[in-house]
Amino acid sequence: MKIAIITDSNAGISQKRAKELGMFVQPSPFFINDNLQFEDVTMTHEEFYAALLDDSIDVKTSMPSPGDMTDLWDELLKTHEQVVFIPISSGLSGSYSTASMLAEDYDGRVEIVDNRRVSVTQYQSVLDALELVKMGKNAKEIKEYLEKTADRSSIYLSLDTLKYLKKGGRITPAAAAIGTLLNLKPVLQIQGDKLDAYAKCRGKAQAKKTMIEAIRKDMETRFKKSADKHNLHLALAYGGNLEEALVWKEEAQAAFPDYELELHPLSLAVACHIGNGVLAITCTEGMDNTLI
Repeated sequence: MKIAIITDSNAGISQKRAKELGMFVQPSPFFINDNLQFEDVTMTHEEFYAALLDDSIDVKTSMPSPGDMTDLWDELLKTHEQVVFIPISSGLSGSYSTASMLAEDYDGRVEIVDNRRVSVTQYQSVLDALELVKMGKNAKEIKEYLEKTADRSSIYLSLDTLKYLKKGGRITPAAAAIGTLLNLKPVLQIQGDKLDAYAKCRGKAQAKKTMIEAIRKDMETRFKKSADKHNLHLALAYGGNLEEALVWKEEAQAAFPDYELELHPLSLAVACHIGNGVLAITCTEGMDNTLI
C-alpha cells in the first residue's frame, strides 16, 4: 500500500529535506506587515530574521487554508492510496481541527494525527511514521500509534527577548521591562499540547544549564525506562543565530556524550511567537514495539 506522509512546516523540515525523506510538507503561512509569506517558498530563514531586526515589523501566523490542504491531498491521492497528515499540536493551532473536518469527506483515505507536538519532536513523529510505512502499516494504524505515543516527548527552550511574550499577552509590558533590565531569560517547556513557563534565569548561561538539567531530570523520571534502554532521541533547535547555536551544540553534546545530538532550525511560524536567538533542547522516546 502506497501511503503519503505529510506534515506542516512547523516541524522544521525544508522542502529539500522532505524530498530526501520521501514525504511532503504543507507550507505554514505567516504575515510580515500584512504581507503573506510561506517558509522556504517565498521567504528564507535569513530574510525572516533580518526582517525581525526592524522593531516596526509586525509578524503573525496563520493556518494553511482549507483549499491548500485539500489541493495537496487530492494531488497525492492520484498516486497514493492513503494520506497521513501530521500537523502542529492541536493545543497550539487550529490546523488539526480544520484538517479533521475536511478529512471527513475522504472516506478514510486521509487520516489526521493529533500528535500534540511541534518542531523537532514533530519532526521525529514524521520519521516514526515513515518507519511505520516501511513496516506495512496502513494510515489508520499509523495515526493510532502516533497518538498513543504523542506525549512521550519534552521540549525546553530559552528566549533571548521578552518582546514576543509581551506581544502575545503572556507577560505585562511592565514585567517585560523589568525582565529586560535584569537580563532575565525565561525557559519555557512543551510537554503534550501546552506551552508553559518552566524557569526564570539570569542570563543565557544559566538558561542553558537549566535546560540541560531539565532534560536530565526527564531521563531519570518520565523517560527512565527508555533511557535505560538507550531508546531516546535527543536533539537541539535554534532560531536565527547559528554561531551561538553551534556553541550550544558543543555544550549540550558534552553534557550527553552517549547521544548524537542533531541541530535543527526552528520553523519560521514558531519563531513568529518567540523571536530571534532562541535555543532549545528536546527529548523524545524511541519507537515502542509493544504498541506496533
